[in-house]
Amino acid sequence: MNASALFTPFEIGKLKLANRTVMAPMTRGFSPNGIPTDDVAEYYRKRAEGGVGLIITEGTLINHPAATDNTSYPSFFGEEALAGWKKVVDAVHSVGGKIMPQIWHVGAVRRPGTGPFPEALSASPSGLVSKDKKVFEALTIEEVEGLVADYAEAAFEAKKIGFDGVEIHGAHGYLIDQFFWADTNVRTDRYGGSLAARSQFAIEIVKAVRERCGEDFPIVFRWSQWKQQDYDARLTNTPEELAEFLKPLSDAGVDIFHCSQRRFWEPEFEGSDMNLAGWTKKITGKPTISVGSVGLNQEFLSSFRGEGAEVVNIDKLLEKMNNDEFDLIAIGRTLLSNPDWVNKVRDGLIDQLKPFTQDDIGRLL
Repeated sequence: MNASALFTPFEIGKLKLANRTVMAPMTRGFSPNGIPTDDVAEYYRKRAEGGVGLIITEGTLINHPAATDNTSYPSFFGEEALAGWKKVVDAVHSVGGKIMPQIWHVGAVRRPGTGPFPEALSASPSGLVSKDKKVFEALTIEEVEGLVADYAEAAFEAKKIGFDGVEIHGAHGYLIDQFFWADTNVRTDRYGGSLAARSQFAIEIVKAVRERCGEDFPIVFRWSQWKQQDYDARLTNTPEELAEFLKPLSDAGVDIFHCSQRRFWEPEFEGSDMNLAGWTKKITGKPTISVGSVGLNQEFLSSFRGEGAEVVNIDKLLEKMNNDEFDLIAIGRTLLSNPDWVNKVRDGLIDQLKPFTQDDIGRLL
């Protein structure tokens, strides 16, 4: 196995990475009262020291009272939380790593009466958790515009404390994705209707982040076809529909698209072997990150069933990277059990990699 495709430098604007590996965001709830601890800083430092080119943090919450249902998910606002994140940034930078926060709002999947502000009303484009399942009222236009500003403020805080860019979480059936998805967005104002109109919320967020943070601050946008409410959901069914969806986001100022798949090797459309990240790169001309069960024989849903996963080779990944299908690859669960996965792959020590186990979910190794 020649892994050199993983270990060429990558550069876009002022972002310079030593290799093509990315730590995927994995939100597990180790920040009591929303404040990242010293253990969180050490957890990310180890992955940077272990060779990861770019770390994208777990989901971090924008300053909105209904952003989460979990008091241990990290906030990205407030003096204490931001001080905790400053320690994380400094720890990662101390070993030469690069890091971005993923900024996030869970939207309608938050159960009313939960989280740090249980009295807050949950937020979604149309009050729908899934198709025809309405549980509360839709956001007003003024509330939507306020959320746009909240995302931009979080990104600006990231820049101020020294992060190397920001990832906007627009995937997996959370708030931004609830605007994209016709099943959860039945609005009739400028934020609803066609897919282009349903994308307006995300477009305004990207533009607002760009305006607050400047032209040289990298913006990554994560998106997915699948939703946690429906793993078979699709926003687009053809390359033409995908182009209609992606171009406005690209024009708004996205620098890198992070294309979430459950299995990176699966083709996106019939008649081509390219995956979602490959098609996104072809259509936009922008760099892309692929992701999905790298180095393991089970995709991530198996972990929800209490299952582990065995180590497998990455020949298919290297084939796709050698073909320049996408630019970067995000690695998730195997980095929980192997903080030095990247260095071991570089050094040909695949036989020393540990399998992923359920114990890895519940600890900061």
